[in-house]
Amino acid sequence: MGTQARQSNKLSKLAMLIGSALALSASTVAFAADSSQTDAGVTNTVDEVITIIGRSENTPLNIAANVNIIDMAAIEMSGATTLTEVLRGQSGIQISDSNSGAVFAMRGFSASQAANNTLILVDGRRLNNIDIAAPSINAIPLNQIERVEILSGSAGVLYGDQAVGGVINIITKAPNSAGGGIQLSGGSFDTYEGKGDISGAISDTWRYYAAASYNQGDNYREHNANKTSSVLGRLQYEDGPQDFFVEASYYDNDRELTGALTEDQIKEDPRQSNATSPGAFDSYMHDMTTAARSGYKYQLNDEWSLGADLNYSETLITGLNDWGTSRKDTRSLLEFTPKAVANIATEKGDLNIVTGIDLSRGESEFSSGRGNVQKLASAYVQATVPLSKSLSYVVGGRYAEVTDELVDPAAYPNGVELDQDAHAFELGLNYRPTTAHRLYLRADDNFRFAKVDEQAYTPASVVGLKPQTGRSYEAGWDWTPKSHTLRLSAYRLELEDEIVFDPSAETPAGGSFPGANVNADASRRYGMSADWDWQLTDKVQLGAEYNYIDAEFTDGVNEGKQLSWVAEHTGRGYFSIDADQNWQVFTELVYTGERFIEGDNGNADPKLDSYWLTNLAVNYTRDAWLASFRVDNLLDEQYVSAGYYSNFGGVSYNGYYAGTGRALRLTASYRF
Repeated sequence: MGTQARQSNKLSKLAMLIGSALALSASTVAFAADSSQTDAGVTNTVDEVITIIGRSENTPLNIAANVNIIDMAAIEMSGATTLTEVLRGQSGIQISDSNSGAVFAMRGFSASQAANNTLILVDGRRLNNIDIAAPSINAIPLNQIERVEILSGSAGVLYGDQAVGGVINIITKAPNSAGGGIQLSGGSFDTYEGKGDISGAISDTWRYYAAASYNQGDNYREHNANKTSSVLGRLQYEDGPQDFFVEASYYDNDRELTGALTEDQIKEDPRQSNATSPGAFDSYMHDMTTAARSGYKYQLNDEWSLGADLNYSETLITGLNDWGTSRKDTRSLLEFTPKAVANIATEKGDLNIVTGIDLSRGESEFSSGRGNVQKLASAYVQATVPLSKSLSYVVGGRYAEVTDELVDPAAYPNGVELDQDAHAFELGLNYRPTTAHRLYLRADDNFRFAKVDEQAYTPASVVGLKPQTGRSYEAGWDWTPKSHTLRLSAYRLELEDEIVFDPSAETPAGGSFPGANVNADASRRYGMSADWDWQLTDKVQLGAEYNYIDAEFTDGVNEGKQLSWVAEHTGRGYFSIDADQNWQVFTELVYTGERFIEGDNGNADPKLDSYWLTNLAVNYTRDAWLASFRVDNLLDEQYVSAGYYSNFGGVSYNGYYAGTGRALRLTASYRF
């Protein structure tokens, strides 16, 4: 098939995809507009929390999905000082940390897959990288965060590539009022941190916001010190129907790297650094990222608005590995995301439509000689259509195509061009019989394209990994009376051609370590979650969360085996009490169950032990002052925060990374 024919075929797929979604929604709109039937006993209310997880303004209970909101008040109550602490145990998130930065997994993915199957956004902008490196989530200090939105489950139609297990959207503060704040803290392992932000008005239409932070510490492990800083500036213009902003930021993270330990070393001293490699005490990584973004929105009329975001980020990574080899890698990403959003009132309720195009160009260059230019283009449409004042359905579709221009000295010395495409459909029902009850059903396709590191390290017989595809099915019930919030959900996630690293696969020509990236046999994950919050009195609040995941291979040599690094049982409980108008005490327990070490797809080794983490915070507020004393891992539990399976000739060479022991932090802040 020629190039022109292929392009014609892709355009036909796209037209059919968008056309079918629009036709289905349009027919229901006509029905809703013409019908005069009303539903007794149902009143329309405006929910307090507004979310943009659906790429348009809405409320969580009006979205046919499991959405959890962590607002600024909840963050302050916890006494947490990093986003990792905030997210641990929330919405079934499982964390892996090799003492150089956390990776967040949702819906049953191993640590090596998590960064590519959990989409992380900042104000809707992708934080995920073009390579397999995990996004630097702690590049966003807590003093800049307004709230965090967590969508559990696939979002292939709304966000496309990598929105497989879930989406974490970090919403930063906007300059809507004049004021600012300063925060200082210090604690265990010689940790010191300072943060500040300020916002105000330049004129009736122009406002500004600026923030900065600096952190340094030795951290729990030896030879693991870091110096981290960030600055951000934003200008915003609002005048009637127009809204425009421009923003620039810089993030700098310089961190010493500590090696993996053996099982005996973990038992002997979990804080030690593995110094068996020649350059172990010199290894480090220095990450410097500059980003700029701008956005424009215009309200055409009462129903339609147009908008577009333009984002650019550039990262330079330098460092030394354990063997004294230097690195100098660069990556950049340019995104352009125009969209149109409609909110059309009908007698049955509001019809919401969001449609747009996502264009991106990513480029990476490694000191090893490997490089890639990835161009991704996709179009999507989603409509939420009211059938009655209490019942609505959502329908949508997306088509995406990607081109990789890949060069690798060993695998593709002359370069290779890979062209691939994928699509996704979505269908869901949302039923709100009363303002306190919500039930939903949802089916959503998902996909992800292989990263540059994955495409360049495959068996010799493989030229380009296939896109990973799958489908998620979910049902849920929310009950939200005045003092309670109870959320129950169950899901099933099926994947085909899952992109994984297989230690037993044929090593690529010129490969420096055994195994290769492959399209794995079929796998499935199913599970359930229960999340309950109760405002017992004006002064007492408590809650609990439990998550169950059964993740296993359903085909191939590992059929019936559990996926590695996925704990079957996880949970979280918390208790908060206001002792008086100034003092508050918060405590939480976070549980992670047994799991096989990362990469043990054959379930050959015993499971890692389960563990509980106990965190405590005591907060004092008076006028504009806030002081907080937080203890993480109060009982000094020893646990494995990351681990990697390796076995040759029946001899185990597994590597383990120790989780952080007891850590104390005292923080004081002032808002003006």
